[in-house]
Amino acid sequence: MKNILNKLFEQQKLSKSEAKEVLLKIAVEKYNSSQLASFLTVFMMRPITVNELSGFREALLELAVKIDLSEFNTIDLCGTGGDGKNTFNISTLTSFIVAGTGNKVAKHGNYGVSSVSGSSNMLEYLGYRFTNNEATLKRQISEANICFLHAPLFHPAMKAVGPVRKELALRTFFNMLGPLVNPSQPQNQLVGVFNLEVARIYNYLLQENVQNYGIVYSLDGYDEISLTSSFKLFTKENEQIISPEELGLSRLKQSEIFGGNSVEEAAKIFISILDGKGTEAQNNAVLANAAFALKIMDTNKSFEDAFEEAKVSLLSLKAKKSLTKLVG
Repeated sequence: MKNILNKLFEQQKLSKSEAKEVLLKIAVEKYNSSQLASFLTVFMMRPITVNELSGFREALLELAVKIDLSEFNTIDLCGTGGDGKNTFNISTLTSFIVAGTGNKVAKHGNYGVSSVSGSSNMLEYLGYRFTNNEATLKRQISEANICFLHAPLFHPAMKAVGPVRKELALRTFFNMLGPLVNPSQPQNQLVGVFNLEVARIYNYLLQENVQNYGIVYSLDGYDEISLTSSFKLFTKENEQIISPEELGLSRLKQSEIFGGNSVEEAAKIFISILDGKGTEAQNNAVLANAAFALKIMDTNKSFEDAFEEAKVSLLSLKAKKSLTKLVG
């Protein structure tokens, strides 16, 4: 690690193979916590390169507990986190709405780092038991149209950096890696990122092995379609900037999508929305994300049709039914 750190401190970049090798060694706990903290800090002070992120990703996928869901046409809906905005659980709610439409969701997630409640915090609070048992996950996706892949159970390498990440309590490149290392390798993906530089790297990496994808970044900093500003959307075909008004939706205030100050408060908002009692602002935020997810799975679908389909899933409580079946 000393040589790697010296190289990084001299402002040099890692090759893909060097990045991969470092992460493989991190996984077997070759380095102490001070070395790990120094290593993680470098990438908070300068942008990560495509080669570096690609090497880290390759190592994590190589080490991951394998899970085969290829018999289903699945989508993952996941943000990088780390935008520091503390919204309610938009991508998790979106996942249940998409599941409520009959599509299959293989959601990859973890505990929140920069927000009060990540997807794992929320599902654990609601009584879901994390598992990496393939038969259980296949049963869940068959019956509830959704299964949840709790990252630490599939990525033993993350365990080695968990305590350091927790102590730092800052966004690290592991936030960037999360959506890239879904162990089930879904065919479709809608991912939110916290800045445009990361969006461009993702756009390059996802082209390699994801059938259909969308990468979103709200121009005021959210890692999802927040409707508080215009957002950038990257797909395999093109990139564009879309405003809420173009979608026929009102622009929201940031306070309207705030997620609460505790997991309990976040869970109240979560359940209220799934019960069909969300505010118009809350509903529109999740429905806009769900609509784009449905458009990714069926590229011929219009936004209006996809939004309507998502709305039926939410307001007829099909999304809630997916949660009930999943938690059991």
